[in-house]
Amino acid sequence: MLGILARTMVKAGTVKPCGLVKPVSVTRITGRYLAHQEGLPKLPVPPLKQTCDRYLAALDPIVDPEELNHTRQLLEEFQKPGSVGERLQKGLEQRAKKMDNWLSDWWLQKAYLDYRMPVVVHSSPGVVLPRMVFSDRQGQMRYAAKLIAGVLDFKSMIDNETLPVEYLGGKPICMNQYYQVLSSCRIPGTKRDNVVNYALDKRPPTHITVVHNFQFFVLDVYNSDGTPLTVDQIYIQLEKIWNSSLQSNKEPIGILTSNHRNSWGKAYNNLIKDKTNKESVRAIQKSIFTVCLDAALPRASDDMYRTRAGVQMLHGGGSRWNSGNRWFDKTLQFIIGEDGTCGLIYEHAPAEGPPIVSLIDHVVEYTKKSEMVRTPMVPLCMPQKLRFNITTEIKKDIEEAKQNMNIMVHDLDMKINVFSHFGKDFPKSQKMSPDAFIQMALQLAYYRIYKRCCPTYESASLRMFRLGRTDTIRSTSVDSARFVKAMDDPAKHNTEKVALLDKAIKAHRAYTDMAIRGQAIDRHLLGLKLQAIEDLAALPEIFMDTSYAVALHFNLSTSQVPAKTNCVMCFGPVVPDGYGVCYNPMDTHINFSVSAFNSCQDTNAARMAQGLEDALVDMKTLLEQTPKAKL
Repeated sequence: MLGILARTMVKAGTVKPCGLVKPVSVTRITGRYLAHQEGLPKLPVPPLKQTCDRYLAALDPIVDPEELNHTRQLLEEFQKPGSVGERLQKGLEQRAKKMDNWLSDWWLQKAYLDYRMPVVVHSSPGVVLPRMVFSDRQGQMRYAAKLIAGVLDFKSMIDNETLPVEYLGGKPICMNQYYQVLSSCRIPGTKRDNVVNYALDKRPPTHITVVHNFQFFVLDVYNSDGTPLTVDQIYIQLEKIWNSSLQSNKEPIGILTSNHRNSWGKAYNNLIKDKTNKESVRAIQKSIFTVCLDAALPRASDDMYRTRAGVQMLHGGGSRWNSGNRWFDKTLQFIIGEDGTCGLIYEHAPAEGPPIVSLIDHVVEYTKKSEMVRTPMVPLCMPQKLRFNITTEIKKDIEEAKQNMNIMVHDLDMKINVFSHFGKDFPKSQKMSPDAFIQMALQLAYYRIYKRCCPTYESASLRMFRLGRTDTIRSTSVDSARFVKAMDDPAKHNTEKVALLDKAIKAHRAYTDMAIRGQAIDRHLLGLKLQAIEDLAALPEIFMDTSYAVALHFNLSTSQVPAKTNCVMCFGPVVPDGYGVCYNPMDTHINFSVSAFNSCQDTNAARMAQGLEDALVDMKTLLEQTPKAKL
């Protein structure tokens, strides 16, 4: 999740009121969504000098003094009156005047659609839900039926524009991403992808896709009068799907979507030359969402269960297991395993984690309700199985995708832990931000292993602004560096360590506030660079500078994704020698996932996860053992 990580969908300036599927029985409160969106401020372009100063401060703990001095000179040149920097800044300010959001279009392209690595592991996050206990496959079907009904219940709030407006720091935030996650799909290209949202069609989709044993089915989830099917009706339809796909398909067509984007783009063009294939692919792309009914995995010990469930959500376990039981381009895929392993994977281009988690919280609550609805005794049509004509060439593409998937599966090193010593309750009792506390523990864990500070990315929401996506909170600061170096120094007194920790936490909090108000440095620097690519013959030196490359090499790519549900999100690292860390701080425990690549000898997910646990415990002990001074 990150520079490849926090992606957009609708073209800036072209947002229409999204009426999505409109069950006829509901009165729609028209225009509420649009009126809300129009009331939001535009994303500002920060002052050039402010960004240059803050950039230098961010580089201080991660580059050597000589390199820093060189960058300082480049920045002085860059922002002189009449300089290239000033020209680019004016260009950005002009762009900001003309567009709803000067960044969102660029960000969608650069962070997602131009990115050519597979979406699996490298871009799409997974979410592990609490483990379910199914005594038999009927239990699996029943839960799947309730989950589908829960998503349709959430969808009705989107369709009727009755979603409660969310707030951040007391201010209403952009709700656009909710209108992008259903009935949407990424479409591969040989050089660049795009995203299509069928919810905007005159006749929006009324079906979902269900995949079982690598076979895809269209399941209509609305009656002819526009009312959604009941849980019982959905259950009956799922039973029909299950019974007509008992044998696993020899060719897992869905695995093609896991390949490198250029390879998949080429294979896609070849696949859809055939009329039947094209219609089947279109049915998947147009569906409201996808449900993957997965085969059980070999039993794992209780402490390994969550980790195994995490990789199951991210990649499906490889071509021998469930990796072919997916369509990875689909924005939302819910995964329900025969063994009670449940969760989802989402394609990142249309949305960040929080709207997805909001939907999850709603659906999980919905599945707990007992069913009161009487099912109409109307016979329902058999769900349509999607057919694919597999040529020798397509078979070859599938084999290549299988091999590449299995390499990714072997390379991903993952550890999902529940830290049970304390949750957000402890930092709060110390009047410290729980997020900043966890981030400082991560800084300490990394420093203890590698004896250096590294560039760290934490995503910050820009949804306070119209069509806002994310910016970067740079958790490594001069203050965090002072704290981590002092923490294990026997020459330093505890009171000094506590003062340094407090200062580091306050600095992180201040950076977070600055980022959510559109005043961080990363997207501004990206904007200046993209403006230069559009306007100039040559790229300014600050973007060719070693410091810039170092600053963007995020060894720690992190995200806090809080949820009411006891779940955890996971994603892969964004650099070969890095870690992907995601956490959900609950009141009395913290769910967190750590990923790395086995191909890098210097990284180890279990070691980093243990290091994080130790750092959290040591910081708590430090605070408890140190008499309260006036900080």
